[in-house]
Amino acid sequence: MRLYAQTRARRYRQVLADLMAVVLVVAAVRFALAAHDRIMLLAEPGRELEDASGSLASGLGDAGDAASNVPLIGSVLEKPLQSAAEAGNRLSDAGQSMQDLVGRVADLTAFALIVFSVAFVLALWLPPRVRWIRRSARIRGLLEAPGCADLLALRALTGPVKDLAAVPVPPGGLADAWRRGDEQAIGDLSRVALRRAGLSA
Repeated sequence: MRLYAQTRARRYRQVLADLMAVVLVVAAVRFALAAHDRIMLLAEPGRELEDASGSLASGLGDAGDAASNVPLIGSVLEKPLQSAAEAGNRLSDAGQSMQDLVGRVADLTAFALIVFSVAFVLALWLPPRVRWIRRSARIRGLLEAPGCADLLALRALTGPVKDLAAVPVPPGGLADAWRRGDEQAIGDLSRVALRRAGLSA
């Protein structure tokens, strides 16, 4: 199985297309990662809320513990401080939940961007490459078949006329020469068919 053409111009085009596909995939991944980082900036308020609420809850809890040691009214002072500490803990949990949500959104967005971008590039790049590989394999198979030169010559005759410009035209025309089995004309035409497919004899 041949992956690249033998003719220089087509091989250069194929290599260029492959390089462009790789560059586009890399650019898509970099863009997706940059979008992920941007979205993660939205988690900063949640981080600040978690830190501030955690510190506040810790301070209020310590104050409640200290207030419980006050004679007579310690339990009265401790209760509201501990309630406030619990509220601070709930705020801290809310900040953590906000960060988790933003992280999930960032991950899903980056994943979707990468999948859709890579799928788009592959949809543009892969079918022509697969078609060429299959066509070149089919033509290579013709080279090994009996009467292959006649078949290739026929392919050249049924293709674009501009490809035949460099072929010497015998008396009566190329089609007549092919019908008569003119070996020179058939050889020239088969080389045209191979060159059109990016192959050499």
